[in-house]
Amino acid sequence: MWRGILRLSCVLSAVFLTVKADEHTHTYSLKEEVVLWMNTVGPYHNRQETYGFFSLPFCRGPKVEISHYHETLGEALQGVELEFSGLDIDFAVEMPQTKYCEVDMTEDSFKAFTYAVKNHYWYQMYIDDLPIWGIVGEVDDSPEKGPDYYIWTHKKLDIGYNVNQIVDVNLTSEVKVKLEKGVKVPFTYQVNWKKSPMSYRKRFDKYLDPNFFNHRIHWFSIFNSFMMVIFLVGLVSMILMRTLRKDYARYSKDDDLDDMERDLGDEYGWKQVHGDVFRPASYPMLFSAMIGSGYHMASVALAVILISLWGQLYTDRGSILSTSIFVYAAAAPVNGYFGGGLYSRMGGKVWIKQMLLSAFLMPLMVCGLAFFINFIAIYYHASRAIPFGTMVAVTCICFFVILPLTLVGTIVGRAIAGQPNFPCRVNAVPRPIPEKKWFMEPSVIILLGGVLPFGSIFIEMYFIFTSFWAYKIYYVFGFMLLVFLILVIVTVCVTIVCTYFLLNAEDYRWQWTSFLAAASTALYVYMYSFYYFLFKTKMYGLFQTTFYFGYMALFSIALGIMCGTMGYIGTSTFVRKIYSTVKID
Repeated sequence: MWRGILRLSCVLSAVFLTVKADEHTHTYSLKEEVVLWMNTVGPYHNRQETYGFFSLPFCRGPKVEISHYHETLGEALQGVELEFSGLDIDFAVEMPQTKYCEVDMTEDSFKAFTYAVKNHYWYQMYIDDLPIWGIVGEVDDSPEKGPDYYIWTHKKLDIGYNVNQIVDVNLTSEVKVKLEKGVKVPFTYQVNWKKSPMSYRKRFDKYLDPNFFNHRIHWFSIFNSFMMVIFLVGLVSMILMRTLRKDYARYSKDDDLDDMERDLGDEYGWKQVHGDVFRPASYPMLFSAMIGSGYHMASVALAVILISLWGQLYTDRGSILSTSIFVYAAAAPVNGYFGGGLYSRMGGKVWIKQMLLSAFLMPLMVCGLAFFINFIAIYYHASRAIPFGTMVAVTCICFFVILPLTLVGTIVGRAIAGQPNFPCRVNAVPRPIPEKKWFMEPSVIILLGGVLPFGSIFIEMYFIFTSFWAYKIYYVFGFMLLVFLILVIVTVCVTIVCTYFLLNAEDYRWQWTSFLAAASTALYVYMYSFYYFLFKTKMYGLFQTTFYFGYMALFSIALGIMCGTMGYIGTSTFVRKIYSTVKID
């Protein structure tokens, strides 16, 4: 709680106090102060298990006076904990090797450093918003004497500058000191400045990994998915056109028969359920809320991808998360419009409850899971523990931004798109669903429906997982946009085919089937996350494991709702088209 209040005071100080210069201006004059921020420290294999840098018994530099740092909502949620190092660094001023403090290696300090070295702890720092990584120490395994633990005590900073801007920072850890109880360990630093021809706009390129993201496998997966789309669209078009043409011819022939001949005939197929196909889905409130949330998340995903393509959000700490929260809040009317309109068309009466469910469906899942993981983070004293002030800020966004905008969208949706306009009237008594073969059952269709959509994105999932759970910076948002469009097309095509088979078996329960068949893509993504955890990472411990599988479940649920909505949209258009074309008695 106190940390949240402190951060709020930092924000107010940043607003009302005039600061001479800091990293937000990104321009410096000669001998102007350059701030070295210490961020977090934690085990290398557990990227999300991080702690404040000074949670280890490191010592600070002698300089204590500094302006407050302004932290964004995205940084607070991601566990960014910037603390001043206390080191005296001035722009373009060389600093020879200088002792800035020393650590008395007590019993507790020795145990803390030994545990950190044994578990391969690394730390992160920032200069002018440029990240720097270093290792705490290393283990010397000797088969005769056993392992010895060493700590790096000297930081050599090589800073490149172009005119009045910092364009490059490198850290070299030197002077390895063996950890022993009862000794005093001095810590030193050195700063070297050199002119660099690198432009400020390209200073972040060194952190990217084009050899990884532009690998031939990545390009081949995109090409493979694109060819799958062409093949699938062509196949679906050919099958449906030929099949539907035969259906239309058969139904037109039946229309020419008199009543007795029609009664004696063997009628079958999707035309027989015309009186039930537009019957409201079971649990219409939940269904419409999920469809509205799917529209909402699809619009947010597309907007954030396009903004990232244009603005290079990966260069700023927490900017992608902050942008996602802002876009999600601003796009709340989309949720209300489509969810509220669908609920009205289904004959729903308690629209306020539906609006509340639609507005808080995803926030409640996110906050509920985050609240659970937060308890574990607090127990571990990890920097990922969400401060009380941040919780209040997120709650205020939900109640004072998302809720009113969803209400506005719901009112507009009910007024504009709330009237049912079905091409067939709905029978008063539901038609019995005949028995069918096992592979035509909705449960089987649902399980098989997500195979092809998952096949079109699983290579991209590897790159996204590696960026989030390992130490890669995802910057190829053009690839992500293509994969997003491919996923939408494949999902729509697959669900249309699944729905056609279901209706042809005279089963009119297509709404939930089309939604869940597309949403089952998320099931395969979550199963793939188990494979990735076991064979592609070296994560360990309760906190990291809970964090991984918890947020992967949340990601899969969000992806499933979005894919399910895309499948329902395409299927709904298809169903309306075929039933408005054939003559219905």
